[in-house]
Amino acid sequence: MIWTSGYHFCYHECRENSSARMPWQLPCVERAENSCSIDGGHMEYPTGIGTSDATSIHLLGHDLAGELIGHIGFGELALWLATQQRPTPQQVRVFEAVLVSLADHGFTPTAIAARLTLYSAPEALQGAIAAGLLGGGSRFLGVTEDTGRFLAGVLGTFAGQLPETDEQWDVLARRAVAEQRAAGRFVPGLGHPVHKRIDPRTAVIIELADREGLRGPHLRLFEAIGRVHAEVLGRTLPLNGAGVAGAALADIGLPPELLRGVALLARAAGLLGHIAEELRSPIAPDIYSAIDRNAVYRPTASNDVTEQR
Repeated sequence: MIWTSGYHFCYHECRENSSARMPWQLPCVERAENSCSIDGGHMEYPTGIGTSDATSIHLLGHDLAGELIGHIGFGELALWLATQQRPTPQQVRVFEAVLVSLADHGFTPTAIAARLTLYSAPEALQGAIAAGLLGGGSRFLGVTEDTGRFLAGVLGTFAGQLPETDEQWDVLARRAVAEQRAAGRFVPGLGHPVHKRIDPRTAVIIELADREGLRGPHLRLFEAIGRVHAEVLGRTLPLNGAGVAGAALADIGLPPELLRGVALLARAAGLLGHIAEELRSPIAPDIYSAIDRNAVYRPTASNDVTEQR
């Protein structure tokens, strides 16, 4: 292996001598830190999140015990951790409202998965929560991220000053919806499997953001999509709660790649509630038994075909 200044691996040399590498030399990577070496020099792994020693814990530049515990709420801390900037009270109120709006939605697949996993492995509560969180995707929870990315993408293509009037926002929204339809793609944040006409969360989040002075371009565009999409799609769909959550989170400064994480943070609380209820009044055994009793075994014809050679 060839070492150059600044803890720099030579990729090709690593490949040629891969059989001779020791475990701590895997995998081969290129580094550019000039202050690091593997032979006793100073090696740093910088973080601005937190650290601890024998007598203290520091988080985000503050003493955890002396300055944070009892002085800030969990929502403020979560947003602070995600943005690395202390949020304003207005941002915290919108953020916590979004968390509340996404915490639970009844017996969704994520909640059912958590309950069944707890039934299968009651000693591993973390596995049950993880099972529920792993189900966050394009149909449940992931819509928050999808909507934020979509809105950011549309805004990113707009040249010049952003619209100011509802009519100007409608023009931009009409174009965005038409492009999605022409490409054969859904418009993220439109429609809901249960709330066919109105999602009760949407107006509340928009009103709160407006009251806090945080009804920014993502929410304005999202509202415009709600006004004009029927002209393009030929049917009226509700603006859903996960979508408005993504727009509101984007307007308080969270990047699109973190939005699903916020949805999962919120749903973790809901899953904990489902698990607590499952421990008190279990339904997972009935779900399992119902499926097991009603399972119908139908071998496919291909099972009886012998491959001809």
